[in-house]
Amino acid sequence: MLSSPPRPLPLGARLTGSALSFRRTTFVIRYQSTKQSAMSGLPRAALSWEKYLAIRKQKRKWEVTMTVPCVILGLVGGASYFGSLEVDPTKPIFVRLYLVLMACLTPRQGVDPMIFFGGATLGTAGLGYLLGPIIGSQLWRTTHRRTLALIEAKDREFHAHIVKNRVDPTAQSATNPVPDFYGEKIGSLRDYRQWLRDQAKYKRKARWTEDE
Repeated sequence: MLSSPPRPLPLGARLTGSALSFRRTTFVIRYQSTKQSAMSGLPRAALSWEKYLAIRKQKRKWEVTMTVPCVILGLVGGASYFGSLEVDPTKPIFVRLYLVLMACLTPRQGVDPMIFFGGATLGTAGLGYLLGPIIGSQLWRTTHRRTLALIEAKDREFHAHIVKNRVDPTAQSATNPVPDFYGEKIGSLRDYRQWLRDQAKYKRKARWTEDE
């Protein structure tokens, strides 16, 4: 014999502890399942390729923009620091072989202080050139925290497309250089199609060279 369904409680009746706990658990499970179903499918549907490439192009602009002030700050900082040092032109600075900039000198040879400090100042400007894109990328990430997970997922997918379609760089030559090996200049679907045409053109020229 089938048991009859439980009757609804009359208005104003009190719930026992087990019944109240059961209803709370049911509500929590329904809320979590509804939330997960609403969030499922969001990463791919919310960010199209056109929007992703536009965001990627904007990120590159941030990196390039931050490079300029970093280079200027490095140049000014290096010039102000090394320019404030007391220099005796009659006493050259001794440099060892392991220094890259002065590798052509023997350990007993000296360098004019002005030349050495000038090279060090250019070195600080080069350090700013290397740090600029890193700082710009971090600033960009702080302004896109909400969509960062979506963008990173698209980054992995985009990188897979680049690795799959880019050419073999070992066949490059002076007349046939590799066209944008990392796809850094791609900022739209039109740029991506042009990138694919450039890769195909490179392959044809490399094949003609091998046939010759």
